[in-house]
Amino acid sequence: MNVFDPLQIRDAKLRNRIVVSPMCQYSSTDGFANDWHLVHLGSRAVGGAALIFTEASAVSAEGRITPHDLGIYKDDHIEFLSRITGFLRSQGALPGIQLAHAGRKASTRVPWAPGPFFTAAEGGWPPVAPSAITFAPTNYAPPTALDQQGIEKVIRDFSAAAVRALRAGFAVIEIHSAHGYLLHEFLSPLSNQRTDSYGGSFDNRTRLLREVVTAIRKVWPEKNPLFVRISSTDWVEGGWDLDQSVALATKLAPLGVDLIDCSSGGNTPDAKIPVAPLYQVDFAERIRRDTNLMTGAVGMITTTAEASAIIARGQADVVIMARQFLRDPYFPLHAAAELGFPASYPAQYLRAAPHGSPTREPIPAAAAK
Repeated sequence: MNVFDPLQIRDAKLRNRIVVSPMCQYSSTDGFANDWHLVHLGSRAVGGAALIFTEASAVSAEGRITPHDLGIYKDDHIEFLSRITGFLRSQGALPGIQLAHAGRKASTRVPWAPGPFFTAAEGGWPPVAPSAITFAPTNYAPPTALDQQGIEKVIRDFSAAAVRALRAGFAVIEIHSAHGYLLHEFLSPLSNQRTDSYGGSFDNRTRLLREVVTAIRKVWPEKNPLFVRISSTDWVEGGWDLDQSVALATKLAPLGVDLIDCSSGGNTPDAKIPVAPLYQVDFAERIRRDTNLMTGAVGMITTTAEASAIIARGQADVVIMARQFLRDPYFPLHAAAELGFPASYPAQYLRAAPHGSPTREPIPAAAAK
């Protein structure tokens, strides 16, 4: 395999193995997408990525990380999102959306203006969680533990968001169950200290995610792929770990999950994470090997050589890149030229293609499925 081989997942065909990771932009008002999102996501489609995810898109207003998060919790959000998905498809890229609920990490400030959590007087809202355990008391509000009615609402919110995603033209959904947000909070014994059927044992702690997957698959077409992003480990003794991630992936596959996006951390503020190039790739390799599920490698993948080697070695089926795409929206086009593979330059950009480089039929000669 090489990073420019196409990849078929159900009825969706990725033109290569390079995926744009969800990256929060904190640029919305009341959850609405706008011109910033169109340009931000659209430029990566022009740049040759195969699948482009929106940032974490809240399934409810209270599920936003900040007041400026993208959302898909009302029908009015669909119109502008449809404009984005239409443009991505016109450039040969598949549009994907990450559905998310912030849980106990909700009602906070944007990263470039940090400070205490928003109070009710400032327009903040009370966060919810599996247990009434605050993430970090200085900058995060104390959460309320969800009761059964609240859990059922979360499931309904994810399902309703999936229906809206389909109406908006998305081809792939990714469920966000990582980085210390609500679904991850239920998985980890560090944040889930419940004594009911959603806490304690592994089966109980994974119950909510499995119920969310099942609810989404009831409304999400069988032909469309479904991904789940997990934190493969909390990086804390006694927390969620890689062995549990393998066991979880085994349970998710029969429910209709096609690919596990293998990230890590985010559930405790003091975890010692050995951040370095490729530091999470082993998680994707282990889950892929032990479960036969497709996986995505993510985290500090920044060069053509790194992305190419991950796919060539069979460590993952796709590379899911974030910060490098902020530095270089055209990374796939540049990587193709570096490796000598054909690349689909937009017709408007063909004059800028490297001299002598092989090019496929220019986009938008054919849109993605």
